[in-house]
Amino acid sequence: MFARAAAISRTGMTNLVRYSHSHGGIPGENLPFGLTNRYKLTAYFIVFLGSGLATPFFVLRHQLLKQ
Repeated sequence: MFARAAAISRTGMTNLVRYSHSHGGIPGENLPFGLTNRYKLTAYFIVFLGSGLATPFFVLRHQLLKQ
């Protein structure tokens, strides 16, 4: 029973790798953003991380001004 489950898992992973349209071995190939333009990448990181870090402060300010 376990051997059959392992075989099904193995063929599933083989098919997943085979049909994932990835050539493999290229760093950053599977990321949803490009790594070629360093300034655009820096701007994306500032916006992404900055919005996550600033959100609690904006929520706190909103709650304090609501009173």
